[in-house]
Amino acid sequence: MDVVLNSLYNISTNNSVKPSVKEVPVSQDDSLKTAEAEEQKKLEEEKRVDKSNSAEKLSQDEKRLVADLQSRDAEVRTHEAAHQSGGASTGGASYTYQKGPDGRMYAIGGEVSISFQTGSTPQETIVNAQAVIASALAPADPSAQDIAVASSAMIMMMKAQQQVTQEAQEKLLGKETYKNAASTSDESKDIKT
Repeated sequence: MDVVLNSLYNISTNNSVKPSVKEVPVSQDDSLKTAEAEEQKKLEEEKRVDKSNSAEKLSQDEKRLVADLQSRDAEVRTHEAAHQSGGASTGGASYTYQKGPDGRMYAIGGEVSISFQTGSTPQETIVNAQAVIASALAPADPSAQDIAVASSAMIMMMKAQQQVTQEAQEKLLGKETYKNAASTSDESKDIKT
């Protein structure tokens, strides 16, 4: 990411001008801002002219390459945005760029970090795994890496579901064992009486 910093203004502390009645005080910042705004407009216009000139100077092959790069850039950005909307993404997308013959940078690859962790309970792990699967498979055309991440999350989810099932069976068996023990002791009481 390119960061452009505005230049700092040098304002002297010895600016003591007494305006006449007809004069309106104008600060030095206003004139500098106006000059900078005009300069910025000129630079933007020059860039537009340079881009249109450079686009006109491109060969047919270069124009096709630029079109391909623009298409790939849009595809990559859409793909990564889909991952981010899935619910398990933990940050912004990072991109790999290629410079086109027109001098512009185009995204040709990208990645999004996805939180992939087990929960403190099997139910929490299932919810986390579902979010990872949704994020990994969110794009219309998931990559091999996306499918691998979703598969790993599916395995994690299935293990958690097995644990939930096992806990439920143990509860039922525990209750049935208690019922069996209670009915056996009731029967023995009936016999003893």
